[in-house]
Amino acid sequence: MLEDKNQNRTSLGDMGEFGLITHLTKEFEMLHTTSVKGVGDDAAVVDHGNKKTVVTTDLLLEGVHFDLSYMPLKHLGYKAVIVNLSDLYAMNATPQQITVSIAVSNRFPLEALEELYAGIKTACSLYKVDLVGGDTSASQKGMLISVTALGIANEADLVYRSGAQPNDLLVLSGDLGGAYLGLQVLNREKEVFKANPLNQPDLDAYTYIVERQLKPEARKDVVELLHKLEVRPSSMIDVSDGLSSEILHLCEQSGVGCNLFEDKIPLDPTVISACEEFQMDSTLVALSGGEDYELLFTIGMDDYPKIKANPNLTVIGHMVEKKEGAHLITRAETKIPLTAQGWNAMQS
Repeated sequence: MLEDKNQNRTSLGDMGEFGLITHLTKEFEMLHTTSVKGVGDDAAVVDHGNKKTVVTTDLLLEGVHFDLSYMPLKHLGYKAVIVNLSDLYAMNATPQQITVSIAVSNRFPLEALEELYAGIKTACSLYKVDLVGGDTSASQKGMLISVTALGIANEADLVYRSGAQPNDLLVLSGDLGGAYLGLQVLNREKEVFKANPLNQPDLDAYTYIVERQLKPEARKDVVELLHKLEVRPSSMIDVSDGLSSEILHLCEQSGVGCNLFEDKIPLDPTVISACEEFQMDSTLVALSGGEDYELLFTIGMDDYPKIKANPNLTVIGHMVEKKEGAHLITRAETKIPLTAQGWNAMQS
């Protein structure tokens, strides 16, 4: 896992906005010929020729989207990039550039922002994207991070939420629930620490789920796998707000219904044991937890033989006519209407 450091403190006041941007971005190198102009001018210049440009933006607020009492700044920088790249992969696009804007209060020294940008740089290096711009500002309270990601795709390769058809198979990458349960573990340890600051948490048993929360990955490998298998999804979305919410997005945009099978939802053994410990229902956690950043997509029946033996992909249901609605088929073979119970930032 990435490590956070807090050594000497350098005040941001004497550096100025442009000096700060130059300092934080001086180690970033351009990886793409499409990145014509990056940091240092009034705007970035990106040349994609006849390719389609795909753009996404996410805003992360301290106290709403992250808690710095247990989120290392290097991890935060990494995650801020990943959540945007995941959106581009869900469009079947290739990320190429990002811009990063931050607002920070005077409680953050330069070294803290260096840690944040070290995480951003790690993500840029691993996923091969260029940092081409951004902005900095003062904040009266806490930290705000806004990342915009740009990607490219051939028009024929783009996948939207709106292409699913009745009888298409519903497929999921990876497994669900880990990020939400990792958050529960971290919040519990935070309360234990507040009661006893000398207590040192032992998180070894929770490594997988804690990392799912603090250092998620975008499923670039799945997009590459589908391309290699010559499978073009009919619709696709990333699982950021919980499985039920994402399924309902696909149903609404595509004008279809869905049957999701409870016994097909993939769960890591660590997730199952943590659910037992926290006395939570594992299916509810998978349906509503969010922040797993797996890819949820539909494919035609003809493509099933291409993916059926792959351990990274699980068929969890199928699409039906819109009039049939969206349902969870339980292990007891009863039908329960799916409802959007995922996390809502506007209600936090």
